[in-house]
Amino acid sequence: MRNCCWTNGSIARYNLIVGIPRQTQTKQGENKTEGGGGMLTYEQQTEKLLSKRQAVLDRIESDKAEIEKINAKLNGATGAWPAFWLLPQEGQWPMGGEIDIMERLNYDNIAYQTVHSHYTYDLGFKTTPPQGSTGPIHPEAYNVYAVEMYADSLCFFINDQHTFTYPRIETDQEGQFPFHQPFYLLLDMQLGGSWVGAVDPTELPVEMSIDWVRFYQK
Repeated sequence: MRNCCWTNGSIARYNLIVGIPRQTQTKQGENKTEGGGGMLTYEQQTEKLLSKRQAVLDRIESDKAEIEKINAKLNGATGAWPAFWLLPQEGQWPMGGEIDIMERLNYDNIAYQTVHSHYTYDLGFKTTPPQGSTGPIHPEAYNVYAVEMYADSLCFFINDQHTFTYPRIETDQEGQFPFHQPFYLLLDMQLGGSWVGAVDPTELPVEMSIDWVRFYQK
């Protein structure tokens, strides 16, 4: 069961359908799945519009490293909150975990990358280990956001620059690392919410362009 449609107080949300994954072979012999084809672009036409379409790019649990990459341009607006994130195929939030590959607020020149779980949310362990970080982006250009998923860690990148690693640690607390399981990918644009603040309707519509989405196993 997919449990995705909570809104953090936002007044509108789009979830973009990536497309049917297709399998290709890279020069290095890696398996690569690429979603869609060509440019994917959509707009928020009004702050009163609400659409709930799930973006689907499923992965298969594996002992190999799994890499999700998205190349995107995020136009800014007051109250705009684009996000690329992974949720588990099974399990309720936050026990099943959440992996935020990218969140951006308003016109920020940084993006946030974060993990959420029972350990970080319910038990409140946000710094042991740190649950997130930020990295610089080019606000007017395309940027590549990525996470490498291993059995014992999640490694985050922006434009091929490592931002932080979230490790599996030895602990007697429950739910510290629920991330070695099948997840699916969502690409969405929220308007407004408890974190980003209120929307300025005069700055709408706001556009997000997706050049490509890639999934690798190696």
